[in-house]
Amino acid sequence: MLTIYGSAQRFCDGITRRNFLQIGAFGASLTLADLLRLRAQAAETSKGKISLPNKAAIMIYLPGGPSHMDTYDLKPNAPVEFRGEFKPIKTNVPGIEICEYFPLQAKIMDKLAIIRSIVSVDEHSDSLVMTGYPERISRVTNHPSFGAVVSKLRSGADSAVPPFVSLRGMSRGTEPGFLGIAHRPFTPSGPGLQNLRLPGNVSLERFEDRRALLTSFDGLRREIDASGTAEGLDAFTQKAIDMVLSGNVRRALDLSTADPATRERYKGVEQFLTALRLIEVGVGCVTLSIGGWDTHSNNFTTLKRQLPQVDKGVANLIQDLHERGLDRDVLVVMWGEFGRTPKVNNQAGRDHWAPVMSALVAGGGMKMGQVIGSSTERGERPKDRPCTVSQVLATLYTAMGIDPAMTFLNGAGRPVHLLDDRQVLSELLG
Repeated sequence: MLTIYGSAQRFCDGITRRNFLQIGAFGASLTLADLLRLRAQAAETSKGKISLPNKAAIMIYLPGGPSHMDTYDLKPNAPVEFRGEFKPIKTNVPGIEICEYFPLQAKIMDKLAIIRSIVSVDEHSDSLVMTGYPERISRVTNHPSFGAVVSKLRSGADSAVPPFVSLRGMSRGTEPGFLGIAHRPFTPSGPGLQNLRLPGNVSLERFEDRRALLTSFDGLRREIDASGTAEGLDAFTQKAIDMVLSGNVRRALDLSTADPATRERYKGVEQFLTALRLIEVGVGCVTLSIGGWDTHSNNFTTLKRQLPQVDKGVANLIQDLHERGLDRDVLVVMWGEFGRTPKVNNQAGRDHWAPVMSALVAGGGMKMGQVIGSSTERGERPKDRPCTVSQVLATLYTAMGIDPAMTFLNGAGRPVHLLDDRQVLSELLG
């Protein structure tokens, strides 16, 4: 799982949600070999191990809470103080309209699906959309993030590619919870990316010399250690070395190696291209984020800047997934933590609104070109087909080949369901 965040964003509660926990390569002070060792230990002790199908996910998180009324659920017939400044436009699917600032998505609506009736909670946190539980609950139950679950079930995947990657550091929505530290994300920001490179003054030849020296010390250690522990450590060290030397993840993160025409298409929204490239080398789940959606004032001025960027990133990503034959194996979801008030306030803004929000989904073999659910005439509540964030996650897990009813042992050794509310949206599943 990859998480890509933009610049730090300060929400209305005064808290900055960027990198409030800094970690090293694969968690606090973990080396590559440490992580691989922990992952193997977790696999040995897990019961009913499941082999995850060759599917992946890209989760686009919009922190701050984007307005459903100004993106995918416009109300042109509502009173002016509700409908706001933006107009809907037709898409290539008859009967489906979206915001005028989404012209690129309008051309590929047959490759997208919109959910307009999601009930959320009023909480500035990625916990709900990443774990299925609000932060006030997940911090107690210690439920794992979506990416940690993918990491757990992809433990047999290519050891040279981390299954769970976070470019923004750590948050509640990236924590592994009771699955254990082995399923914390790799964070390329800070020291993480450096750990994928040889030191600047070390050539491959010198690196091989160091390995030879390490091997000679290991020979002495084996004579002392009759338990076989040394041989096991050697295996994990070798896998860590393989990850460094293969360079696949490092090259995926280096956009200078991408086709110039492709880089130009993603100019200004490069994180979408990074997500695509990481998926291509085998990362199991990618989460990227664009901040700036907590629009208590100047909502429309802000969105005129934000929406074209999102439109460009999403449309290019979905098109490229289709052109590269990845659309059935890679699912995409884009959402924030809640919607915004249907009625515009006296500062030309919209405030928090948890009773209803929208989400965009695509790929993963799901049924596209449709709208699921609707909100009332003024966008205040679900009108039909109400659903929860947890139910959307259950649907995404199912599309990934993961049973949302499966159980894991928590810290107390008790079996705990992945999700409590796990009714799926059958309209999306084949």
